[in-house]
Amino acid sequence: MLSVNSILKANEKLKGIVTKTPLEKSSNLSLEHSANIWLKREDLQIIRSYKLRGAYNLISSLSNEETKNGVICASAGNHAQGVAYACRKLGIKGKIYMPVITPSQKVKQVEMFGKDSIEIIFHGDCFDDAYEAALETSVKQDIFFIHPFDDERIISGQGTVGIEIMQDVNFTIDYLFVPIGGGGLASGLITYLKQISPNTKIIGVEPEGAASMKKSIEMNEVVTLDKIERFVDGAAVRRVGNLTFNICKDGLDDILVIPEGHVCSKILKLYNEEAIVAEPAGVLSICALDLYKDKIKNKNVMCIVSGGNNDISRMEEIKERAQLFEGLKHYFIVRFPQRAGALREFLNNVLGPNDDISTFQYTKKNSRENGPALIGIELQKSEDYNPLINRMDKHKIVYEYLNCKSDLFQYII
Repeated sequence: MLSVNSILKANEKLKGIVTKTPLEKSSNLSLEHSANIWLKREDLQIIRSYKLRGAYNLISSLSNEETKNGVICASAGNHAQGVAYACRKLGIKGKIYMPVITPSQKVKQVEMFGKDSIEIIFHGDCFDDAYEAALETSVKQDIFFIHPFDDERIISGQGTVGIEIMQDVNFTIDYLFVPIGGGGLASGLITYLKQISPNTKIIGVEPEGAASMKKSIEMNEVVTLDKIERFVDGAAVRRVGNLTFNICKDGLDDILVIPEGHVCSKILKLYNEEAIVAEPAGVLSICALDLYKDKIKNKNVMCIVSGGNNDISRMEEIKERAQLFEGLKHYFIVRFPQRAGALREFLNNVLGPNDDISTFQYTKKNSRENGPALIGIELQKSEDYNPLINRMDKHKIVYEYLNCKSDLFQYII
């Protein structure tokens, strides 16, 4: 039975294994939101995410009979690192199924923490594909399956984050924002804090493209999403757990969804202003502050920075998505007259003094009067967009705006 006592027991078991991560007040975020904003830095955990807590708590509780054939799991990265670390520490063999699209940085971390104790098998395009394959292997080969979130021992381990928070504060926490993938961390925090700090409102935060918990709560049953946006890989889950769903539907005070572009914008902001390298799922709780800006004024607010496993090779995509979300980058198909000086006129008459062409693709393939060019324009301020469009219309530029055409836009970014 999941209880505060099970979380306290997990905390004792994890002493000397996990790092007690710092609780830091963010001056920048506090000033921006007129509130006291605190960051629980699970990105500074040994494996750079909270997932070690649950994985170690579960695996260390298994009997020799249960681990006679090793253990097996499925993960998009962070849970895999926790399992790999625990397997090596406890001398247990582990099979780890990962989606083919898992960032290489996370794969290398799994290999580093597990070394010879683990075997990595790549399968499918998302967590759920890897999960189904791992479950099948678990049954066929009689290997104990380490669920990433839907197990009481996993949830109890994640709940130790709440113990550390309460040890470090001497004030009432008004709001706690927690990212949700499968719901293990949120369930652990709900179980602990609703008993220890009942006045704290716990707000779950999901990526817009994989809002499986919100959809399940709305339908009052666990649902499987037909498709998901995989960008926020640490929280991109088509189906949440049965156990976590029951805890979250009763224990969450609200659940928010965050557009992926907002996530990217916040990753860059957090890096530039706080020198924090967070993964996409790690900034969900901080994004939520923008949606709750009126409610959190003058309040004590806690944000869980759940992980820092961000692949540097993704930064160009992150920057692109952030600029699109902020209204700073716009793509057009422009049909230029096929005559000398047409592009020069566009540059002189249409572009503003602070506008910049970041993308230009044009090939003259025929003798038609007009030739299409793909143009990406980067603005200094989002307010510069309408003047840009007005100048294009004034000079009778023939164009098609692509940002809102998802069927075409997917081929650009």
